[in-house]
Amino acid sequence: MMKQPITYALGVLLCSTSLVAQDYPVQSVSAEKVQLRDMFWAPRLETVRGVTIPATFHKNEETGRVRNFEIAAGTAHGNVCTVFPFDDTDLYKTIEGVAYFLQRSPNAALVQMVEEWIRLIGEAQEPDGYLYTWRTIAERQQAAGNPDKPLKSNAFTDWLGSARWEKEDELSHELYNAGHLYEAAVAWFQATGQRTLLDIALKNAELLYQTFGPQKLQKAPGHEVVEMGLVQLYRATGDRRWLALSKFFIDVRGYGEEYAQNHLPVAQQRSAVGHAVRLAYLYSGVADIKALTGTTAYDDALWAVWEDIVQRQIYLTGGTGATGRNEGFGSPYELPNLSAYCETCSSIAFVQWTQRLFQLTGDARYVDVLERTMYNALNAGLSLSGDYFFYPNPLESRKNVARSQWFECACCPPNLIRFFGSLPGYMYAVDSSGIYVNLYGASKVKTGLLGTSSGADSVTITQTTAFPRDGEISLSVELPRSREFSLRLRIPGWAAEEAIPGNLYQFTAPLREKVAVKVNGQSFSTSLHKGYIEIRRRWKKGDQVWLSLPMPVRRVVADTRVAADRGRVALQRGPLVYCLEGKDQPDDRVQSVFLSDTAHVQVHYEGGLLGGVTALSMPGFLVHQDGETAIHLEPQTLKAIPYFTWANRGRDNMLVWLPNVLSATRPLAPPTLASRSVPTASEGVHGDLKNTSDGFQPAHAADGESTLVHWWPRFGTEEWLEYDLGKEETIQQAQVFWFDDEATGGGCRIPVWWKLEYLDGESWKPVAPDTSFIVRKDAWSDISFAPIQTRRLRLRMQWQPGVSGGVHEWQIH
Repeated sequence: MMKQPITYALGVLLCSTSLVAQDYPVQSVSAEKVQLRDMFWAPRLETVRGVTIPATFHKNEETGRVRNFEIAAGTAHGNVCTVFPFDDTDLYKTIEGVAYFLQRSPNAALVQMVEEWIRLIGEAQEPDGYLYTWRTIAERQQAAGNPDKPLKSNAFTDWLGSARWEKEDELSHELYNAGHLYEAAVAWFQATGQRTLLDIALKNAELLYQTFGPQKLQKAPGHEVVEMGLVQLYRATGDRRWLALSKFFIDVRGYGEEYAQNHLPVAQQRSAVGHAVRLAYLYSGVADIKALTGTTAYDDALWAVWEDIVQRQIYLTGGTGATGRNEGFGSPYELPNLSAYCETCSSIAFVQWTQRLFQLTGDARYVDVLERTMYNALNAGLSLSGDYFFYPNPLESRKNVARSQWFECACCPPNLIRFFGSLPGYMYAVDSSGIYVNLYGASKVKTGLLGTSSGADSVTITQTTAFPRDGEISLSVELPRSREFSLRLRIPGWAAEEAIPGNLYQFTAPLREKVAVKVNGQSFSTSLHKGYIEIRRRWKKGDQVWLSLPMPVRRVVADTRVAADRGRVALQRGPLVYCLEGKDQPDDRVQSVFLSDTAHVQVHYEGGLLGGVTALSMPGFLVHQDGETAIHLEPQTLKAIPYFTWANRGRDNMLVWLPNVLSATRPLAPPTLASRSVPTASEGVHGDLKNTSDGFQPAHAADGESTLVHWWPRFGTEEWLEYDLGKEETIQQAQVFWFDDEATGGGCRIPVWWKLEYLDGESWKPVAPDTSFIVRKDAWSDISFAPIQTRRLRLRMQWQPGVSGGVHEWQIH
């Protein structure tokens, strides 16, 4: 059973600032004070409450995450039930998210379910406060005389090491687990007043304080987040040890790998490198320490790294972390669309960090960016039904992407719960002189200014709008007595001339309409300060403000250094980025469309489409290849839908960046023997098998924008592809373009050998001697042979030891 809880003087709740000498000069209005009434976010939150939360509870039980705690507590027997040692956090993040929803909508059944989890967490905690189910289970197994593979694979040595903290700065995630525990504990206490989980967290934090620090163990967290969690404990308790320990974990960095932002001391970092989620959690913690201590030591890094992302490494959808090889950042302007990673968790972490930069500066440019991420990349992570998820969020699909109900590494689903639970807290903010209206949507908020009490000094703002369906917004102001303050209305960059801070993306044409503001029916000057129209006046009950944001469809182009987007445009309306999905087109092969710059785009609302969306229609073309050089354009009407709604109707082709230059199109190749055949493959293949005969030739073996199939992670195996031609054909030549991603740090290579066999009667025979088959990288590997007649051809290949492989294209003639 859980030991006697640590006692301490509990000062105030999380949202209070009375225990801190200083804090963010701008404070967000906490989520429970905002009533969402809109038709965009409010239904999403209701879906999360009614569908996502129950589904996530079920998956945590079904996949053994809860059972890990039972085994660690000694109330059940067995080995660990999950794949990763950070799976503990899936419970913690779920608890945190549930806590945010409970603040607005009490639910006794949910409270009871979480309390049972908390009981298990407490029982799994070791007497000195250590809480990490994998090690507890493994060590119990070893003590019982069952040391042979107590965990799946070689996880004990690969992930955990032989002792506590041994691999903390590599793979163990012990401090990562602790950070999410602390955030959950504070949120649960704030929502319910129950301190059991908070006592568990404080007991663990006490162990960390005794273990880490100057003249103690000096290791950096391998996966950041404990820095943020310790700040939460400090806010809840006023105990400055937690603030000092958070700062220590920031300052101890600088002796390890870029992957975990450990290559340089934080104060010397200037570029976004490594794992995207880790980086954003780190700099969220850095921002907290700056706000709470007043230090300027990290200022150059804090802003330079964010600017590096926004000016060189962010997607139009607001997604960050382009490459799957490190779940993070690549080179500047390396922003492929088909292979874009854009992990859902990185969007959540990036929004958290960007919100903190707004709170430090009061500058709307940060809200512009987090709005882009929220409405697009982050929002796409959750299906419209609420029970399917994206881990990566690419900007192009060739029927190779589908949503999943869960993942072995399931960080994203519970993270979405906690984000959506906190979402209303991003809408409004206050400082000592006024109120910021940051996000638009029908809502009601009651708040005082920073440093004032509620009651006589409170202000109620009711926002009425159909945004983002249109840009007409009205705000009514109610307050007990008249008083002077500033009401600051954010004017988004998309309602002006800035697609994103910097020049990574730009609009192709200026707006014809302008922003308009009226106060009590009288026009108000629209000059901006830090991206806001500031209305400073003595407000009285019943005052009305009207804001009109122009929302035409805008074409966006990327910096020419973004190779994947050259000769292409994207469509955006308001904060929403649009895409073409195959099901909405006369022909689903959207990779071969062309959109003229002069094509008129029509806007129309479709209540029966994807739960009700504003769709776009425009004349376009399907591009066909005729012979070697000639092409012809087939007119068709194209329909675009908001990016976040795609992949809710099954696998499909999808495209965000549309060719507006013919040289950027992928013309549909004339039918070939290969494309007319029925392909099959050996077990373990990934990707649409039709990719190997679609006629799209890659630029090189690692081309992430080219279609392919692969067998990763089947290493060193012999595999096969087969074409059934439907009838006997005469074949005398074949060519293969191999997939090899060594250049980008992946695990696929060209094969050791390849062979081609044909079916002759009931027997498979080689088309040529083995010595005839040459393996080439970044070029066609081809073979010519004496004509054979067959109905079926089989391509066989042997992957190199320790790696896998794949095929971009296999053509036969």
